[in-house]
Amino acid sequence: MLLFKGPRDQLLAPLQSVCGIVEKRHTLPILSNVLLELDQGRLTLLATDIEIQIRTETAGSAKDKAALTVGARKMQDILRSLPESAEVSLSYEDKRLQLKAGKSRFNLQTLPAEDFPRMATGEGARTELKLTQKQFKRLLGLVQYAMAQQDIRYYLNGLLVVVTGNEMRVVATDGHRLAFAAEALPTDMGRIEVILPRKTVLELSRQLADNDEVLDIVLTPSQAQFRFGNIELVSKLIDGKFPDYERVIPQHHTKAIKLSRDILLHSLQRAAILTNEKFRGVRLVLGPGSLKILSTNAEQEEAQEEIEIDYQGENLDVGFNVNYLQDVLTNLADEFIECRLADANSSALFVLPDNERFKYVVMPMRI
Repeated sequence: MLLFKGPRDQLLAPLQSVCGIVEKRHTLPILSNVLLELDQGRLTLLATDIEIQIRTETAGSAKDKAALTVGARKMQDILRSLPESAEVSLSYEDKRLQLKAGKSRFNLQTLPAEDFPRMATGEGARTELKLTQKQFKRLLGLVQYAMAQQDIRYYLNGLLVVVTGNEMRVVATDGHRLAFAAEALPTDMGRIEVILPRKTVLELSRQLADNDEVLDIVLTPSQAQFRFGNIELVSKLIDGKFPDYERVIPQHHTKAIKLSRDILLHSLQRAAILTNEKFRGVRLVLGPGSLKILSTNAEQEEAQEEIEIDYQGENLDVGFNVNYLQDVLTNLADEFIECRLADANSSALFVLPDNERFKYVVMPMRI
């Protein structure tokens, strides 16, 4: 039974779209597989890890109807290894899938489609939003680096999405720093808060295109659904209470300096070379007309960078983890950044000049 016949990339592209979430080693062997379903000339590909499910489709054989699962990574590796110009065919006989290309033949083991787990549709109130892929991809890029990794406070291993009136906010924190970004919505959408798992956020960042095509988002109390291009991604949500991010963002820092993002980033990168490998601390020493960046390490080596700034206020000496400072500067594209400070025991607030829709807070460290 013929499932597919066509150029290699017509099958490889949708397969790569769903393969990103497939775990290499799983307690359920079928979760290492991709579900192939042929019906009415469309070949649907579906993968899941129980928490996330991705579905896409391509043109298949017009007359047959079939459903099976096959090893996702093996099939992807085979297709990748074939020449770009290869014509590929997939056929299914006696519980085996045969992939042909030119004089190459591959026979792959299959597992029954009926054993493949599918995610149920989310129940409860639905909030439906439309953004462009570019808008949401940019929002994720502005904050996702601040998500925690494998924190015991599981709700930090994800990203908070808040829809409030005609604004969407995204917030990420690992307890040491917090990133906040917002985007205007065309209409008042009421209020809903959800926490997207880390893996879902990274997968969306990888898959979303930097264009103005529509991204449909449906949020329910237990699930988030994203539709873009011919991809549908469904994710479970993290059930937990996210920290009160508004309380964390400083409101009245008096010392403000405007800096070239590029100059600051390169100065920090150089100073970071001589930081203590374990603590990664740098001191920011603020004085009239200058910002010094100082670092030392266990070998008593020292680095000093100095940036000329428009500042005539009080002196300040405060320490930060250099990685946290570099993260925000690397993930922004703006020419200038504003740093607001209070004293040696207070967080630093980074904002974009004339833009209240982005904020980044970093806790100080003792050096």
